[in-house]
Amino acid sequence: MIDFFKLKIHSSLTFYFENDDNVKDIEMKYGSLILEKKDYVYLKRILNISGYAEDFETQKSLSRLTEELKTAHVVDEHEMPDDIIRFNSHVNVSSEAGWKASLQIVIPADKDYENGKISVLTPMGAALFGYAQSDEVDWDFPNGRQRLKINKVASNSTAEKIEVPI
Repeated sequence: MIDFFKLKIHSSLTFYFENDDNVKDIEMKYGSLILEKKDYVYLKRILNISGYAEDFETQKSLSRLTEELKTAHVVDEHEMPDDIIRFNSHVNVSSEAGWKASLQIVIPADKDYENGKISVLTPMGAALFGYAQSDEVDWDFPNGRQRLKINKVASNSTAEKIEVPI
């Protein structure tokens, strides 16, 4: 019995997951992750130094994000779609399990769980970064695999931009 497999197609990315009911496929709105150049450079840098993740599930999430970055579409700021999750984006997300959350994806130094600011280096931050509004994501979390639906993405226009020399 196959528990999980992934199929990549050049023009789009489709995931197939087998569960007790049937095999589901998930289409991404833009076919791959989309990242702005400075966000991409900054994220690659922090992923390179984050090999010390404190638990196995977090390390798995960061490894998967690193793999997804290999096929990401990297664009200039003026080409960035408004509905992509990036640093400082506010996101409304829900799960097939029935929960909903409003959160903001931030750099590790800005995390503040009491105010809904989660680091991109957490399993949830890694699961969402670079995806678009209306995308669905299957991701392994410490409490098991969950399917997430990205319901709304809003940029924080007052947030500081990431300044990274390229």
